Amino acid sequence: MTAARVLELLRSEGRTLAVAESLTGGLLADAFVQVPGASAVLLGGVVAYATPVKHTVLGVDGDLLDREGPVDPEVARQMADGVRRAVAVDGRAADVGVSTTGVAGPEGQGGRPPGTVWVGVAAGERRIARTAVLPGDRAAVREGAVRLALATLLEALEQQE
Repeated sequence: MTAARVLELLRSEGRTLAVAESLTGGLLADAFVQVPGASAVLLGGVVAYATPVKHTVLGVDGDLLDREGPVDPEVARQMADGVRRAVAVDGRAADVGVSTTGVAGPEGQGGRPPGTVWVGVAAGERRIARTAVLPGDRAAVREGAVRLALATLLEALEQQE
């Protein structure tokens, strides 16, 4: 299971994780929580479903949101970075942040077709974003977004080793 591998890598390095979700609505955090011992790594998460919450809670640039909307690579990167601070413990931000944003459907949003997903990862000074247009209904897109987020995060962590 990819979530277990991500947690194992982070735990072995003494690093912590934060999760910011939009279209996945808590499914990504749940993938981590299902792994025994997740509490040693996962600090917490934010479900920023409404676009304004991405700005007010996660610190995503308001002008960027106005200009590009929430389904954007830089929004995904800023969400991943912002959640690290949002779940800080004793003033210490999480070491790694991961985010999901996109259009689960059935209709498109802001000119983006249903199934458009962006995943962001913030680890150290590195900020990455990966996209996919996933097939299927809302449930399939949301599940696919979780898989994409886990794979992107795992790849980013393995490249740091």
